[in-house]
Amino acid sequence: MCEELEDLRAGFSSFARDFDIEALAPESLAGALEALGAVEKTAALLGAMVAARLGRLAGTVAARKQAARELARTSGTSLKEAARALATAGVLASQPVLDAAARSGGLSRPQAEIVSGAAAANPAATASLLAAARSGTMSELAYLAAQAKAAVSDPETMRQEVRRGRSLSSYTDASGTWHLHAKGLPEDGARVMAALQPLADRAFEEAWAKGPREGAAAYLFDGLVSLATSGGGGKATTEVVFRVDAEAFFRGYPLDGEVLEVAGFGPTSAEAVADVLEHGSPFLKAIITKGKDVAGVVHLGRRPNAYQQTALDWMYPTCAAKGCGVRSASCETDHREPWASTHFTLLELLDRLCREHHRLKTDEGWSLVEGKGKRPFVPPSDPRHPRAGRG
Repeated sequence: MCEELEDLRAGFSSFARDFDIEALAPESLAGALEALGAVEKTAALLGAMVAARLGRLAGTVAARKQAARELARTSGTSLKEAARALATAGVLASQPVLDAAARSGGLSRPQAEIVSGAAAANPAATASLLAAARSGTMSELAYLAAQAKAAVSDPETMRQEVRRGRSLSSYTDASGTWHLHAKGLPEDGARVMAALQPLADRAFEEAWAKGPREGAAAYLFDGLVSLATSGGGGKATTEVVFRVDAEAFFRGYPLDGEVLEVAGFGPTSAEAVADVLEHGSPFLKAIITKGKDVAGVVHLGRRPNAYQQTALDWMYPTCAAKGCGVRSASCETDHREPWASTHFTLLELLDRLCREHHRLKTDEGWSLVEGKGKRPFVPPSDPRHPRAGRG
């Protein structure tokens, strides 16, 4: 088999040397990208499998660490990433459906880690998670995986496990760039982002006046520095939103189709919501039942009223454009039909778009396809564009 691998390596190296990107027809580019992505995913998985067996043969902790170092060296990744790849490769051996999907190039190592963990807890969700891995973003896949786990687990037990695993770490890489990583309860993450967002918005507004402007992530970092160096002064003006079905809250746990989560951050427990209600901060915006019809609310102002704003927080925890994970707090309310033409604000004609997607709509004519909730965001040339065929 080693000879076959060497032949494969030599053949692919020869292909890469002769690969002429300019020779590809424009209509072939998407297919080429898909094929190369599958090759990369499969090769990464097989490498992790080989390294995992290398560690198992010796059977010692030192050998497994050495296997991770070898994988990091040969794959050009960090030791931390290599260790996670080894762990995922070991688990996939007991999950034949996921193993087959990964071997065929259908899952990257990070995707396999997410899907494997959720499928182990909730095997019935395997097919839907694999479909999400093929068509969605990593943030969407992580969100669905969290929901799959929450559906078969005690929410409060999960919450306490997350709390025990909370951490914050930082390092400076070889280029001199500082990195920060934190993990913990979604409601705590929501509180941090609620305090951070007004400061990021202020940084954006100051840049708007001066120009040139940068991406939203740059201003979030500026907001973080401001928050950390100001002693946390000032009260957060952005509220944390819990998406909660009343029945689930009073029962203490959600059933199929019910929602109990911190909007944009993931599932939580009824106890977490009760803590918020008891202590009063952050403010719980709404508990919406499944039977509540919020689509027909209308008023004559340009901005959504408080009731509509709450409904939008429920419907759009992230940007409405499919594949975009920008959280609602950083998004703008968009009128499908210009308010200057209608002079009313109807909830069913409102969406939430991040700044970049809002700019594409305003300046270049892009649009969400017809419908509600997360959906494709397409250019004017796309036949699914709402104005296609109108002349």
